Amino acid sequence: MNKYTLGMIGLGTMGRNLLLNMADNGFSVTGYDKSADMLKKLEEDGKAHQLKGFADLSDFVQSLELPRRIVLLVPAGKIVDSVIEELLPLLDKGDLIIDSGNSHFTDTTRRSLELADQGIHFFGMGISGGEEGARFGPSMMPGGDKKAYEAVKPILEAVSAKVNGDPCVTYIGPGASGHFVKMVHNGIEYSMMQILAETYDLLKNSLGYNNEQIYSVFEKWNEGRLKSFLLEVTRDVFKVKDEKTGGYLIDVIKDEAKSKGTGKWTSQVSMDLQLPIPTINESVSARDLSKFKTLRVELSEALPHVKEAIDNKEEFEVQLEQAVYFAMITSYAQGLHLLSQASKEYKYELNLQEISQIWRGGCIIRAVLLEDIYQAYKKQTDLPHLYADAGIQKQLQEIIPGTRNVVITAIKHGVAMPCFASALTYYDSLRTANSPLNLTQAQRDFFGAHTFERTDSEGIFHADWN
Repeated sequence: MNKYTLGMIGLGTMGRNLLLNMADNGFSVTGYDKSADMLKKLEEDGKAHQLKGFADLSDFVQSLELPRRIVLLVPAGKIVDSVIEELLPLLDKGDLIIDSGNSHFTDTTRRSLELADQGIHFFGMGISGGEEGARFGPSMMPGGDKKAYEAVKPILEAVSAKVNGDPCVTYIGPGASGHFVKMVHNGIEYSMMQILAETYDLLKNSLGYNNEQIYSVFEKWNEGRLKSFLLEVTRDVFKVKDEKTGGYLIDVIKDEAKSKGTGKWTSQVSMDLQLPIPTINESVSARDLSKFKTLRVELSEALPHVKEAIDNKEEFEVQLEQAVYFAMITSYAQGLHLLSQASKEYKYELNLQEISQIWRGGCIIRAVLLEDIYQAYKKQTDLPHLYADAGIQKQLQEIIPGTRNVVITAIKHGVAMPCFASALTYYDSLRTANSPLNLTQAQRDFFGAHTFERTDSEGIFHADWN
């Protein structure tokens, strides 16, 4: 029997589409799933390549060529451990397991160490792009055992998205770096989605635009520097009609946002690393606050706000585009700054030039802006912060006045702008040479003898404040 080059465990939408993508690119692949329906679906969708799957795990493992290459696309958490536990007795030393789910990076670290002790190669690989990306070209972030990566590099490069001929996949680094980078990618995604939600709020409730007008604004912006997958998706939301009411679907969707936790993970680890990402954090908080619907309705009636009119809507619309662009730059800047800190702390050896390069296509946060970001890190690989790039600085200087006016206007109107406001405050904090935190150190030393440093001499000091 001819052996398969790669096997997929988990034939849901993502796993099945990724297998079909591999088959389209000429690779001999198969899959395993406990569900007969999933196996049937694989066979139906893969008729052109005569794709077949296995219902028996042992038969599946034996069908793979050595060393075995096995990709897991199952829900993160205990299920991953359970599948690995079932697999281990059937594997040989030198075989490779790739976890492509949204696993927490600490779980990936643990699994890689445990499997290395048993002679099994392992790495975590973040995949972005949704089901369409998996089918026609995702962005992939593999990290861990470099030798193991080389065994699947030709497959991954073939099936990934391409930008200017470059595959949107690269070896990220050792350990759990792949899943860490995907986690931060998701944090940036949270932030970008919230920025667009706040933009919608201003367009609808401050400018009084209807859904058709909002669609037109987003369509116009998507033809310029804001062109991105998320803006394109957001634009298209405003043209979908509701079959039940005949009106627009967006108008009957309840304003309580759900999440799967990856944004929260990004915020948590930023606190651990003491690397601020306030705009990403605010996007996580916004989803959490949305869940208090009853309270929000009650307070909207008890604490009303009289809105002021916007005199020049066309001028404000131009400034709003600038504010969106500024907030998007800042979201990427915070995520990449967190990656640079994590690289030092966890010894991930991250290459921000390559990471921004593979994010240009296939993934959810792909945008034309990433080309500028990629060029910034290509020009200076040790760039301390995206704001430090001369090209980015020029853009910031041009759009800051408009951004300030948008935030001021939103505050006057009583419209919550957590991401816009935090992005602007973050910018102002970073460009402040002398912050007021000398007072914080004085306070800490006054009541807790926590000491302080001086500006005029070296050393650690404590004052007798009384």
